[in-house]
Amino acid sequence: MALLRGINVGRAKRIAMADLRALVAALGYTDVQTLLNSGNVVFTAPADVRGDPAARIEQAVAKQLNVGSRVTVLTARELDDAVTRNPLADVADDPSRLLVSVLADPKDVAKLRPLTRESWAPEVLALGPRVAYLWIPAGVIQSKLAKAVDRVLGDAVTARNWSTMRKLHDLVHPPGEGK
Repeated sequence: MALLRGINVGRAKRIAMADLRALVAALGYTDVQTLLNSGNVVFTAPADVRGDPAARIEQAVAKQLNVGSRVTVLTARELDDAVTRNPLADVADDPSRLLVSVLADPKDVAKLRPLTRESWAPEVLALGPRVAYLWIPAGVIQSKLAKAVDRVLGDAVTARNWSTMRKLHDLVHPPGEGK
């Protein structure tokens, strides 16, 4: 699964999802699907397709679509972990206000650990192996926690709300299909 940061920022950076699907398929990936007009694409990486999918897609988007955007790729297992191990599921009562920040580099979790020692009430921060969960009940615009995470990681993180993460999970594992 690829998460593209900043794809729909302003008119100059819009990418048609049909173009994104075609680009990813042309790189040799299969089962390519996009989620609405979100810049999220789910695909299968066949064993014979070599190289880092994030770097390959990022370069192709820049070269072929003239859009510079950071690309972050999660494996199906990483997505499963992010969804099934959500430590804030009992706290967050509005899926649009629960953000899952996906780290470009899993090692960056260490950079966020100092933020877990601060009080953000009523906001809450929890860390997973590849993601940070941010419960921001007043919304992202007013969130001191979201700003702090952005300050620490910059473009090395991309966030999706809980509803989007669940929809992506359903694309990877349609309801009724075993994992």
